[in-house]
Amino acid sequence: MELCNITGLKGKVTIPGDKSISHRCIMFGSIANGTTQIHNFLSGADCLATIRCFRELGIEIEVESDYSSVIVHGKGLHGLSAPEKILDVENSGTTTRLISGILAGQPFDSKLSGDESLNSRPMKRIIEPLTQMGAHISSILRNGCAPPLYITPAQLHGIHYDSPVASAQVKSCLLLAGLYADGETSVTEPSLSRNHTELMLKEFGANIRSTFEIGSSKATAIIRPCEELYGQKITVPGDISSAAYFIAAGLIVPDSEILVENVGINDTCRNLESM
Repeated sequence: MELCNITGLKGKVTIPGDKSISHRCIMFGSIANGTTQIHNFLSGADCLATIRCFRELGIEIEVESDYSSVIVHGKGLHGLSAPEKILDVENSGTTTRLISGILAGQPFDSKLSGDESLNSRPMKRIIEPLTQMGAHISSILRNGCAPPLYITPAQLHGIHYDSPVASAQVKSCLLLAGLYADGETSVTEPSLSRNHTELMLKEFGANIRSTFEIGSSKATAIIRPCEELYGQKITVPGDISSAAYFIAAGLIVPDSEILVENVGINDTCRNLESM
């Protein structure tokens, strides 16, 4: 292979959809009333695992052959059905942690498991605060991981949780559980993690707000239980991390002009979603 210097990169690129937002589109659309139409959905393995899990929970999800369009036929907050088998989250930590918050408020038993890598990852960070809310959730092997997680029906209670780390996954799990609680649920983080969940749930109709501590980096997200969420039309913005390669190329190659289209500019994306 021979490499040579070039000048003047020209053109435009469209970036694949953001993974975190693609997950949330499926989840929120499934527990909303009506149809949620999703464009620029990321068809990666993790997001497809989320689709399969919600199909197992009784949600009809239509996909175009190239995943350019996904339609979720939501059944409302209380419309999910008991799965007939273990929900396979494969290698998706986001699926595991966020769906646990939803399942904690359901009137049926559910089990979650994934591949060998996923089943070695820590789930104690959601098990403990969900348990504080009254959830019945446990690691069957009692090792704080997910081979599998077992969730049974429980009445959830609103709590305030001081998270020891800034984690969008932990925060989102508790906010989703808060939709099914008997009162207000709030999560305070030492610094603001990705706030896709807060922004999107508000658009779906949730009673949710955020506050920031003056003179500190602490941020608190607060949600109240609601009667319904409502389906939306969503175009998933491109993932800024995927755009970074083209941005860097345009910066370092002289006389370049690259148009990077449809990129998410939420400034909380500078914080990686916690593993």
